Amino acid sequence: MQHNNSPIPDGGAPTRNRPFGLDLREPFTHLDGFDGHQQRRLSALRGQFADEESYDRLVAGDPLVYEVYEMHRPKIAGELLSGISIIHPGQVGDEFYMTKGHFHTVRATSEIYYCLHGRGYLLMQTEEGDWAAEEFYPGRVVYVPPHWAHRSVNTGKDDDLVTFFSYPANAGHDYATIEQRGFRKLIVSKNGSAVIVENPRWLAGDGGR
Repeated sequence: MQHNNSPIPDGGAPTRNRPFGLDLREPFTHLDGFDGHQQRRLSALRGQFADEESYDRLVAGDPLVYEVYEMHRPKIAGELLSGISIIHPGQVGDEFYMTKGHFHTVRATSEIYYCLHGRGYLLMQTEEGDWAAEEFYPGRVVYVPPHWAHRSVNTGKDDDLVTFFSYPANAGHDYATIEQRGFRKLIVSKNGSAVIVENPRWLAGDGGR
């Protein structure tokens, strides 16, 4: 079906102004229906992995950790942003590859994730320190309530973790709060299994990095 496109109000990338659909079937090698594509390399996650020595050794090659494909929409109330997150397999020390993680700038904002491929977790927490971790596997939906930060973690040894997400277009992203202390919990590999452990940096209130 053909669609009419028009520029978004702030002059950014073009966006559809009529109903549309997307094909999200595997393989996820051609996501041409999305307007935006961001790549996050290991250097973008400085200070987020507990094993600093392993990080410093690996960051020299600056491997690709994850990618985000997003459908551009006007960033106004009433619109929804949606996209695909692809987290590649890998570890820094014992800690699995993960996204940067964020609160929404508009804290009273929820988000929904649907796992398309792979296995992992959505790690979540409030600013007061309450936390939760919900498992990802194909066909699983995870709901993030308002006021909860969230970070996706790929616990697969060889497979990408691929999720579809959607949230209100005016929500915004607050990465800085997470960058200061990280998340309260870390997800690490121990004896071949994914284990959730405390993050000593968060417990220490270390915001000096």
